[in-house]
Amino acid sequence: AAGSARLGSGGLAFSSARFGSAQAGTGGGRMEMKKRLTLELRNKKPGEVKELVLDNCRSDDGKIVGLSSDFENLEFLSMINVNLLSISNLPKLNKLRKLELSDNRISGGLEVLAERTPNLTHLNLSGNKIKDINTLEPLKKLPNLHSLDLFNCEVTMLINYRESVFTLLPQLTYLDGFDADEQEAPDSDPEADGDGLEDEYENGEEGEEEEDDDEEDDLDEEVIDEEDDEDDDLEGEEEEDGVDDEEEDEEEDGEDEGDDEADDDLPRGEKRKRNLEDEGEEDPEDEEDDEDD
Repeated sequence: AAGSARLGSGGLAFSSARFGSAQAGTGGGRMEMKKRLTLELRNKKPGEVKELVLDNCRSDDGKIVGLSSDFENLEFLSMINVNLLSISNLPKLNKLRKLELSDNRISGGLEVLAERTPNLTHLNLSGNKIKDINTLEPLKKLPNLHSLDLFNCEVTMLINYRESVFTLLPQLTYLDGFDADEQEAPDSDPEADGDGLEDEYENGEEGEEEEDDDEEDDLDEEVIDEEDDEDDDLEGEEEEDGVDDEEEDEEEDGEDEGDDEADDDLPRGEKRKRNLEDEGEEDPEDEEDDEDD
């Protein structure tokens, strides 16, 4: 319905499609409200129902039919475009918080709401026959009412319409989707839609993921630090090995030099003989002596 579509800008963002309303079986005509109620119950007891959508069905003589106080736990009721002239047959529904009555022909009788839906927070009367500010006066007795929608009602054409309504109904936060400072209302009610819980859950998950990432980063840093320490140890060992090798080379060189100096002190023949012995050769003079023998 047109009234439901307009609600996307703020205020009551409800539609029959959202609640899975059964439109089948209406054909070219309108299904009677009582029959529609039976279909919507789907073998449930009235006391088990919290949300009820009766959009586009047919009311008898412009009045509500089939709805009773047995729907004691009802929190949301939508009756868009059902040709209502009066809401005098509205039963006592203490838990009802949101009432959608757009695109009907209601012109007054709003005192019924204060009597039978005392905890109402959202009311949509857009597209009805409300002409005067005084028609809204019974709504003063709804202390929890903070959103009212009067789109396409003649009353909206009056001079100082918004200021007058906010003055008449000080408990209101939003009128036609905007507050007194022209700030637009949220598209929907987080508490009713469960969006708040989803956001909290998502934030919780994100928080956990961030904590996990922090833990992983800490572990990576620890691993890097350990690797750096190992590299430092290895470098230290290499340096020590290098020192040891240099010392060993110096010692060997020292020994060689000592041997050379000792050889220099020997007579020439003895030195030559020693060198030959080191190389595993015999002295030629020794060979000659052997031959003479």
